[in-house]
Amino acid sequence: MRDEALEPADLYDPGLKVVDVGGGTGFTTLGIVKHVYPKNVTILDQSPHQLAKARQKEELKECTIIEGDAEELPFPTDSVDRYISAGSIEYWPDPQRGIREAYRVLKLGGLACVIELDRNGTAVSVVMASSCSVTGAKRESGDSPLQLGPKAEDVKKPVNPFSFLIRFILGTIAATYYVYMWIKDQIVPKGQPI
Repeated sequence: MRDEALEPADLYDPGLKVVDVGGGTGFTTLGIVKHVYPKNVTILDQSPHQLAKARQKEELKECTIIEGDAEELPFPTDSVDRYISAGSIEYWPDPQRGIREAYRVLKLGGLACVIELDRNGTAVSVVMASSCSVTGAKRESGDSPLQLGPKAEDVKKPVNPFSFLIRFILGTIAATYYVYMWIKDQIVPKGQPI
């Protein structure tokens, strides 16, 4: 499934410069390095724990592995030949900002390939999930023409203590309910009321 999903990225040249955004453990990157020199591939993800798993994979030892944000890529404009993101867009707070960044970092004629699993349907369809791949080419050099306002979530701005307290309380209630339901499911036989 991974190799089929990567086909639209047109990884025909081993010298391509590729960035795998939201690359996590390097699962998709393993498919990329089948076609592209690992030294030309960068894995970017926000999770240091996921990236630690990618660093352990022998096939990815020559890849550049960095912690970063899909919505604020640490690459110059017009700097990569291929932008690939598989299974991460659903976790971005502002996907438009991430797509704008994909456009910005691509070289003229470069391809952006965003892959997402189709997780709709029954449990069986999730296990046998198919992927949806959207690929586009950069037609003009430079920054994206898409103009967006300031980021909705500015992590540098101080948090409102009241807002934090409300979120903390709601989160604690939700976590407690989840743990309660899990314990109940472990103790009470299925279909039995408590």
